Parts: sequence; C-alpha cells; structure tokens
Amino acid sequence: MKPIMKSTYIKIFLASVLAVIPAMASAQEVDDVLAEISRNNLQLKALRINNEAALLDIRAQNNIQQDISFSYSPFFQKGVEGIASSEMVVSMGFDFPTQYFARHKSGDFQEKALAMQYSLQRRDLMVEARNLCLDLVRLKRERILLEKRLANADELIVLVEKKFNEGGAGIIELNMVKMERMNVKTLVAQNDAAVKTAELGLRTLNGNIPVSLSTAEYPQEEAIMDFESFCSELMASDKSILAAQASIDAAEQEIKVNQQNWIPKFEVGYRRNTALCDASNGFLVGASIPIFSSRNKTKAAKSRYEAALAEMENARAMVESELRSKYNEMMQAYGSMAAYDVPLMEETIDALDKAVVAGQISIINYFTEADKVYTSLLSFYGVENQYHKLMTEVFKNRL
Repeated sequence: MKPIMKSTYIKIFLASVLAVIPAMASAQEVDDVLAEISRNNLQLKALRINNEAALLDIRAQNNIQQDISFSYSPFFQKGVEGIASSEMVVSMGFDFPTQYFARHKSGDFQEKALAMQYSLQRRDLMVEARNLCLDLVRLKRERILLEKRLANADELIVLVEKKFNEGGAGIIELNMVKMERMNVKTLVAQNDAAVKTAELGLRTLNGNIPVSLSTAEYPQEEAIMDFESFCSELMASDKSILAAQASIDAAEQEIKVNQQNWIPKFEVGYRRNTALCDASNGFLVGASIPIFSSRNKTKAAKSRYEAALAEMENARAMVESELRSKYNEMMQAYGSMAAYDVPLMEETIDALDKAVVAGQISIINYFTEADKVYTSLLSFYGVENQYHKLMTEVFKNRL
C-alpha cells in the first residue's frame, strides 16, 4: 500500500472513532447519573425498607415453631388448708406439613411480586430522570446556539454604531441591532432558568444530593425497527406485565393455601396433676377442626385471582396500545428530523453574518433571514429532544 493511501485510511479511521466518542461519553454520563439516582432516591430507599419489612412478615406467617402455651390451675377444697390439687399444662400447636409447604411457596410468590413492584416503580423514576437529562442536553445545545447568536449581535452593534456615527446607518437599524441583543439576552436568561429547574429536578430525584450533567450530546439510540419485529420482545420484558403476572402467581398460590384450611391443627403437650401428696403426669394430644375460621377464605382468594387476571389483560392492552402510539410518534419525529438540513442552516447563518459585515445585505434583510434560520434550528432541537424522549419511553424497561 502506498504511504499516501495508508495515511488517508488512518485519517478516515481516526475521524470515525472521534465521531463516536462524544456519543459514547454522553451515554456513559447519562447512565452514571441514572445509577446515582437509583442509589440515592429517597422514594426507592423507603420502598426497599418497606419491602424488607414485608418479607419478614411473610416469613413470620409460616413459622414452624409456634408459641408454647402454658397454664396452671390451683384448686381449693373445703377442709383442706392451702391448695388441695392443681393442674399444669404445657402445649404447642402445629399445622399439617403440607400446609407449611404451601405457605412457603406462597411466600416465594409474594416476594417475587414485591420485587416486581419495586422494579416497576424504579423504572418509572428512571424514565423521569432520563427525560430530565435529555432536557438538559437540549438546553445546553440551545445555549451554544444562543451564545453564538449573542456574539453576532455584539459584533453587529459595534459595526452599526460605527456606521451610525459616520452617517452610514440610521437609527432604525441601530435600534434593531440593540433589540436583537436584548431579545437574545432574554432567551439566555430563560435558558438559565430552565437549566436550573431541570438540575433541581435531578437533585430532588437524587435524594437532594447535587448531580451534574455537562454533556451537550444525546446518548446513542438503537436503530428504529419495524413495529411488529420488536413489539413482542418489548411486551415480554415490560415490567407492568411482569408485575401483573407475579400478582397472578401469588393469588393462584393463595387459593391453594386456603384450600388446605380444612385440615385440622394439631396440639401436643405435657400435663401434670397434683392432689395433696399424689401427682400424675401425662401427655396431651389434641386437634382443632377449622369449621368456621376458614369460611369464605377460598372464595375470597379466588376473587382476588380473578381480579389479578383482569388486571393482567388490562396491563397487556394498555402496554400494546402505548407502544403503538409511541412508535407512531417516534416515526413522525424521525421523519421530521430527517427533513431538517442542519449543516445547511448553520452554513446559512455563517454566510449571513459575513454578508452583513461586508455590507452585502442590509441589517433589516439580515434579521429577517437570520431569524427564520434560528427559529428553524430551535425547532429542530425540540423535535430532536422529542424523538429521544420517545425512544426512552419505548425502551424504558431496559433502564
């Protein structure tokens, strides 16, 4: 290979690598912010603690070693001084072994349901946090454009004031330049306020701990696919559907637990009876038949199971409908983005700046044309931001 050709290939390779680095860096920075919020968010912390307490309650309901019962009864008899006789009973109850197994399995399903509920709430918080990060990226991109626009306005003021003093420009042109600068400064102030609001939102989500996002680049997004090709995949991993399925499994196992409530509960123990100088010892064996305590419990469990099935169908319908809606919006945003020629607009701004400084166009014509381009660029930033937010919604279960 010739040295010139080798050098050319090296330059092309380096250019491609450098083009990917900002997207990789911004994606890493956004991911770092989300990871920090996941650790520090107070709502998630409270939910984790509540889940730990709920898990302890679930395990306590299936304790094999039940409380020991103790009773002592003294008896008095006429003509006998003090206690004539007494009875002491120490006993402990237990359930049939199959009931422990059924409740243990039910506890496992309840733990899974709690974990899925936590995962669902975490996902929704991560979507909120990522959208705030995306808003910050848009605001920083807008700020770069506004700073360039403000620098152009400052340069024009110097130029027009000089022409005005020399009689080459009128008061209307001078005032237009001053008003342009005033308007841009107002937009910069609004941008600053919006940035502070978004950063405050991130800080609140991060447990009131400051968090910063310096990048002005959007994370690299997955390529758009045909709806049918990824809808089934996204629905299979959707946390709303998985949480609903976990509730169904827990409700179904609860039915099996309650169906065993007719099994008698057993009791064993030790009994000691005393009468004056005599004493007798023995064992206590008994059973309690749950005739009334288990009434309607199985029916209630079946009703909860039916409700869980209905919630599952509703969750599936809502997720699929939302996916189709977000996909259509995403495709529209993608088409709108493709319609904007950003390099052309940036070149037009530069050309207009040079033309007005060189006196090739009037101040009035400059502002008329430049305002159209700046408005189009800001509109593009808005569509770009909408597209990335829609991508976040579509792939939110991967957060």
